[in-house]
Amino acid sequence: MNGRKKGMETFVTKIVSVVLSLKLLKMEPKERISAKAEELFLQYGIRSVSMDDIAHNLGMSKKTLYQYFAEKDELVHAVIDNHITRMQSDCEICRTEASNAIHEIFITMERILDEFSNLNPMVLYDMEKFHYTAFKRFKEHKDKYLLQIVRRNIEWGIKEGLYREDVNIDVMSKYRMESMMIPFNVNVFPPGKYNLASISEMIIQNFTYGLATIKGHKLIQQYNDQRKKQISYE
Repeated sequence: MNGRKKGMETFVTKIVSVVLSLKLLKMEPKERISAKAEELFLQYGIRSVSMDDIAHNLGMSKKTLYQYFAEKDELVHAVIDNHITRMQSDCEICRTEASNAIHEIFITMERILDEFSNLNPMVLYDMEKFHYTAFKRFKEHKDKYLLQIVRRNIEWGIKEGLYREDVNIDVMSKYRMESMMIPFNVNVFPPGKYNLASISEMIIQNFTYGLATIKGHKLIQQYNDQRKKQISYE
């Protein structure tokens, strides 16, 4: 059974790879470069991927690559900008699909864990250390947009009786933003020793339980039971 499952996962991975390659071919050159660079950055980290690597993976000359992006820093900024745009769109979709505040957190968590399962935790470290303009853009997104998303969720949960009324919304919103960054601290959680997705899930779960009322706790348990059944079924 495990062998069959592993074989199926390999098959699905190959199909996804082919689909992504076909999508890349339909894009304009600048979009193709940005998409491939993002794929490589997220998998290997930013610093370890050179402009040569990106050109090679695209089957493109470095000269052509530099016609669209004069330097790596410019490309990194474009990649982060595009990624943030998609993240914000995803956040709005999660809000629309959610039937309550806790449901919104679980929908969002599934998207986060799916993305983090193949994400190199060195990405943020590399960005902050070597591409500060792009990191500044990400920080602005975190400290303004994401902060507002979390604040809105807490307010929603309090109105529904799922979160405690005595919660300090300002403090807890900022606490969630900072706790989001903890799994990316490579000094505390060295890559290879810790799983980025697992740590992120633990932090999200603990944060949600900390906010929740008894009514909220029951709903969290209900959603967790549903997730376990789904994972077991898969």
